[in-house]
Amino acid sequence: MDLTRRKALALGTGTLAFATLAGLPAFASLTDDAIAAMTGGAEVTEGGIDLTAPEIAENGNTVPVEVSAAGAVEISLFATGNPTPAVATFKFGPLAGSRSGSTRIRLAKTQDVVAIAKMEDGSFRKASATVKVTIGGCGG
Repeated sequence: MDLTRRKALALGTGTLAFATLAGLPAFASLTDDAIAAMTGGAEVTEGGIDLTAPEIAENGNTVPVEVSAAGAVEISLFATGNPTPAVATFKFGPLAGSRSGSTRIRLAKTQDVVAIAKMEDGSFRKASATVKVTIGGCGG
């Protein structure tokens, strides 16, 4: 094989790109790790929490999200496709009149938004919704 400068540059660039991408963890595993850190590895049950997010977001920079769970002590929101999946945490005291929160989050692309609620009895509840982003949010 005749190694030219062009072939050497292409080979070096390809190797660098592969090494860079292979070293990045998948965003889904980042979300799983963040949820495991919150729950301490406890089982998470579906239901018992209401998550309201739009099916289609015309702008990923401001996606309105509402979450509520009767009897929750803490509710955390995660965006599975973002580089930093934890986007919001709401904490409630014993005298809280409403165990709900709303915010606007930034989504990098079409992805799932996951809400995890820590209940007063120490159990964890989960709800998720898929949001389709039509215009890039986080640099996408």
